[in-house]
Amino acid sequence: MSNLDEARRALIARQGPGARYDAPEAPADMLALARTGTAYFARFLNRLSDRALYESRTAGGDTPAHVVCVVSYQARAIARQAEAITAGEPAPTLYDSADQRQATIELGATLPARALRHLFDHSAVHLNVVWRDLPGEGWSAPAPDADGRMQPFTDSVRARACFIWSAAFDLGNGARQRDVPAALRAAGCTEFAAQGAA
Repeated sequence: MSNLDEARRALIARQGPGARYDAPEAPADMLALARTGTAYFARFLNRLSDRALYESRTAGGDTPAHVVCVVSYQARAIARQAEAITAGEPAPTLYDSADQRQATIELGATLPARALRHLFDHSAVHLNVVWRDLPGEGWSAPAPDADGRMQPFTDSVRARACFIWSAAFDLGNGARQRDVPAALRAAGCTEFAAQGAA
């Protein structure tokens, strides 16, 4: 039994009857990476001052506010897919179009700092809840990925884990390559393929 399995059993014992948990069919190891990645991202987001959220970090003018929006809207999109699958409906596309997605991000990046922080917090909690409530068979349901290809819904967890860890570096305030879990690098995340350990 792995440390993750032992921790899960201990949590269930502590919380008792009535608590809800991920289905046995859920990709537990990848969910753990996505959840720890969310905590890692939150740590660096919380270190940013409100003013720093709007300071350009790239040649294209993107700011940490843009990064927060990209991360948050990805969580919402994956959550919509999970909710549809739970309801017995086909999973929708993640985004209606690239242009609409970019326009939404640009608009979101103008939100006040407090609203941006709430956007991240709410989207992360919402995604975690719908993952937890997804029935076991839902994890193998087909869902379109970011490129529109149909994949088992479990693949969305890997995509989220890769993306959220990588996004912490895009905040530009101290995330370290050596913090990235070896299991995530082994998962074939293209975000880290060209990056060496720091």
